[in-house]
Amino acid sequence: MALNIKKLLVSQPKPTSEKSPYFDIAEKFGVEIDFRPFIKVEPLSGKEFRQQRISILDHSAIIFTARTAIDHFFHLCEELRVTIPETMKYFCMTEAIAVYLQKYTVYRKRKIFFAQNGKLDELVTIIGKHAKENYLVPVSDVHKDDLFVLLDAKKIVYTKAIMFRTVSNDFSKDEKFDYDMLLFFSPSGITSLLKNFPDFKQENIKIGCFGPTTAKAVKDAGLRLDVEAPTLEAPSMTAALELYLKKELANGKKNGK
Repeated sequence: MALNIKKLLVSQPKPTSEKSPYFDIAEKFGVEIDFRPFIKVEPLSGKEFRQQRISILDHSAIIFTARTAIDHFFHLCEELRVTIPETMKYFCMTEAIAVYLQKYTVYRKRKIFFAQNGKLDELVTIIGKHAKENYLVPVSDVHKDDLFVLLDAKKIVYTKAIMFRTVSNDFSKDEKFDYDMLLFFSPSGITSLLKNFPDFKQENIKIGCFGPTTAKAVKDAGLRLDVEAPTLEAPSMTAALELYLKKELANGKKNGK
């Protein structure tokens, strides 16, 4: 009983671990899975950053919500020849992000704070206990405002600093695009799809996505959404994909395909 879906494109980098559920799914259902990010992140140059008229050293604390932000912040400091004082405090979304700081600075627990549960509200509660600090928040040009809404509510003084941008990862003209299913993880991925393939027609191609903002972007683009995560049944994209392929297989058997 063959599946109609034989080749999938996951718009993310290829997993570094061989234990990824995607590899299990490929083996279990006999499907081919390619990994190709539709978007990539690139740094702002020192010249571009200066146009925002932000002085990094005017701030006494930095909020990091992702490891990407840490990389771009320190690379930009290096380019601008800004030396971060040892008194600088760091507030991180998760412990993993906090530990990543060791790549660039000496890890001192008294200067590094993080949300134990990895949630935004807990991080902002911790920040609220250090309300006298002047915070710098490195972000991408495309970012959510959830953090800033919470900071405003607590009357925290902060500066939003754009340090990197999200851009479309272009496909070459001779690249094959013969997929039965596409999986997306951000609205930028949908924008990139339509930029790379302005004449894209969905027809029988299935589209899956992770997160409500990506789902909205799929529908706003006039495309059909076939697989959605997270749900109660499927908390992850791989769980949703496996569930969908199981149903497709069952339907194929029922119809005698």
